[in-house]
Amino acid sequence: MATSTIPATIPSVTAAATNNTSTTPTTSTGVDKNTLAGNFQTFLTLLTTQLKNQNPLDPLDTNQFTQQLVQFAQVEQQLKQNEQLGTLISIEKTAQQTAALAFVGSNVAVDGQTAPLTNGQATWSFQVPKPSTATITIKNSTGQNVYSGSFSMNAGTQSFGWDGRGNNGTQWPDGSYTISVVGKDASGQTVAIPSEVQGTVDSVDLTKTPPVLSIGGQDFTLDKIKRVVRPGA
Repeated sequence: MATSTIPATIPSVTAAATNNTSTTPTTSTGVDKNTLAGNFQTFLTLLTTQLKNQNPLDPLDTNQFTQQLVQFAQVEQQLKQNEQLGTLISIEKTAQQTAALAFVGSNVAVDGQTAPLTNGQATWSFQVPKPSTATITIKNSTGQNVYSGSFSMNAGTQSFGWDGRGNNGTQWPDGSYTISVVGKDASGQTVAIPSEVQGTVDSVDLTKTPPVLSIGGQDFTLDKIKRVVRPGA
């Protein structure tokens, strides 16, 4: 028995691909044909053309066609998920910017050691895990020791205010000063006492991701904010 083949198989497939990738940039539904989604109809046309032009005595395995279609759909779905993820990231950035703007003008406490001395007043807060005796040292912007002292601290949040005077009574000028705290408990064991800085949020830089808050000339991200403090508290 003679078998018949169709010599027009390759030209037919090529013509189908050509007709479905014309110079028209989008379909009637507005889908860009240059994208995978736009070429879906082309894929189906090529698939049906293959079916029409296969050798009837040696047909191709239909499972292969099914696998091709499934793989195409999986890639298409992944691309759509990537687009949706990009949209979610954009929404999150907008939410971060809106949240950052709400802090402008607020008095906040952030993790930090450096605080501004303004009009003879600088303030820090400490998170003391247990009753301790703390040795406090304050340095100016050049690293010079300007003040030191020992204090008893109870467990919990403790505030420390410095009037800008050194141990010898010298009044130091306004500027940035850095504090360090070394704590000891009743048994003489070292106690870690982290420090916080309070200040007013002067501005927000929305060009950075995440947004950056300016507090006393220093930059902090939103995750550094521990609490919002009522003026005078």
